[in-house]
Amino acid sequence: MQHPHPPIFESQISSLPLIARGKVRDIYAVGDDKLLLVTTDRLSAFDVVFPTPVPGKGRILNSLSNFWFDKLGHIVPNHLTGIDPESVVAPDERSQVEGRAIVTHRLNALPLEAVVRGYIEGSGWKEYQESQTVCGIALPAGLQRADRLPEPIFTPATKAAVGDHDENISFARACELVGTDLATQVRDVALALYQAAAAFALGRGIIIADTKFEFGTDASGRLVWIDEALTPDSSRFWPQATYRGGTSPDSFDKQFLRNWLETTGWNKTPPAPVLPDEIAFGTASRYQEALDRLVG
Repeated sequence: MQHPHPPIFESQISSLPLIARGKVRDIYAVGDDKLLLVTTDRLSAFDVVFPTPVPGKGRILNSLSNFWFDKLGHIVPNHLTGIDPESVVAPDERSQVEGRAIVTHRLNALPLEAVVRGYIEGSGWKEYQESQTVCGIALPAGLQRADRLPEPIFTPATKAAVGDHDENISFARACELVGTDLATQVRDVALALYQAAAAFALGRGIIIADTKFEFGTDASGRLVWIDEALTPDSSRFWPQATYRGGTSPDSFDKQFLRNWLETTGWNKTPPAPVLPDEIAFGTASRYQEALDRLVG
């Protein structure tokens, strides 16, 4: 399978100052008040970045985020400026940003991951088995793995530095971090975004089991949706056709990779193993299918 665009593991844009490289995105300054976010083909799992790029992944994530930002713009403003990324870099750097970058407003990022769960899986399922709670929220007895929750729950986490693990926190702790008013607004907006997206996706045959949002504030204190939006990197996407509670569902997200990793004996600390072609391409094809189904 030859990809039309060579994968980009790390962008090399010298016409703008590099601010940071995250797990997936490279961030450059555009003047004092804007950023260029380049979504690379890097893949991270268990908070570790892998040495193997996933072909086309950055472009898929970028397209899907832009789709959701547009579709859900009536719920909360987002960080997009509408400026063409190719217009802010040198001509010989345009191929690095084409289809995989955005120019955003520079905002004050909140130190929270705004996680919403509609189903119980992952760290939430682990915690539930021990204490019948998720992030301290009491849940009904008798839930099975991957069951739908009675209603979606907001389960914030602290945003970790690269290489550290995000940590689930209580809503009370979120209030301590950003103030009660802002934490409440983040919770309500995140739940509204999740419910609107989950209803839309279900109509396209995809269950959004959970997702994480990130928010910032502008100079006036207004809440703004930033980073990425409802992608297979930040969400669990399950095909509705094969879903059933009590098992680990098929997925269009990183679960395919995680399941393979569990068979390798890797201890989930750097360095991460090189991915075989079938795992890299298998991940890419699942991401592409999610995009095709949702965007149509």
